[in-house]
Amino acid sequence: MLKRMIWVGIGVVVGVVVVRKITKAAESVTPGGVAERIGDAGAGMRESLKSFWADVSEAKQAKEAELYEAIERGDDIAPLLTEEEDEDDDRAAGRLF
Repeated sequence: MLKRMIWVGIGVVVGVVVVRKITKAAESVTPGGVAERIGDAGAGMRESLKSFWADVSEAKQAKEAELYEAIERGDDIAPLLTEEEDEDDDRAAGRLF
């Protein structure tokens, strides 16, 4: 009798676990589940764009500081400008790939 109760208990536990997994899998393909996954992906994309924009802003500020320092010293800033522009032109022309 004790063996049967143990097996029934194990069967109930396994049944509950299986039903929860099936319910979760079925929920993920409902419109609400799909919308939630898309929302999570959108949030991840938003964070990536924020990080990218922060990196771009930081690089822009560093370049501006470099240019302002060169201007204050009275240096010629043309090499600072043409160096990067030449690389951009080469990339646009497909020469640096």
